Amino acid sequence: GGGMYNDFSSPTLTNCTFTGNAAGDDGGGMSNHVGSPMLTDCTFMNNSAIFSGGGMHNESSHPILTRCTFAGNSADYENGGGMHNESSRPALTDSTFTDNSARAHGGGMSNDESDPHLTGCTFAGNSAFRGGGMYNDESSPNLTDCGFSINSAGEAGGGMGNRVSSPTVADCTFTSNTATHNGGGMHSESSRPVLTECTFTGNSSGCFGGAMANESSSP
Repeated sequence: GGGMYNDFSSPTLTNCTFTGNAAGDDGGGMSNHVGSPMLTDCTFMNNSAIFSGGGMHNESSHPILTRCTFAGNSADYENGGGMHNESSRPALTDSTFTDNSARAHGGGMSNDESDPHLTGCTFAGNSAFRGGGMYNDESSPNLTDCGFSINSAGEAGGGMGNRVSSPTVADCTFTSNTATHNGGGMHSESSRPVLTECTFTGNSSGCFGGAMANESSSP
């Protein structure tokens, strides 16, 4: 929690900006442990964490974010350049993840045993080894009317990467995302993603599945 650390706390923040903060562990901009903070029109920019959650780290927390921006944040060694969720259920509406990066998983957002709910959110220009825009590990996120564009993965899942996960994705677009190996738009491993009225356009991968690659999965 380089900028703010909340332990069993649920603050309300409006029109706040977290810029250039750093954490030696998790949550460069903000770290939440067992709480439900409410954020409206807040910005997390150029924050960094040595491990996970460059912009925000949530552990057993359920934050509510409306019209928030995560831009240029980084997770130097692990997951979730913009946001990392661990056993959490954040709710995000009309929020944006742009140009965030993670060395391992989830350039924009990484979910570990978490079930976030996202509506009208945008993931653009994020990068990671797996899941450039979003990475889900044993998670079941619910996404409606979200867009993934120009995200990139060094291995798999340029737009979204899934491992043992069951994301529900409705009315979402995957445009011009890239992966060095598999699944330019989406990559799923041992997963059951459910997609309704989604569009994949101009995505590409170096090996298999320019739009979508499924391994031991049942989309």
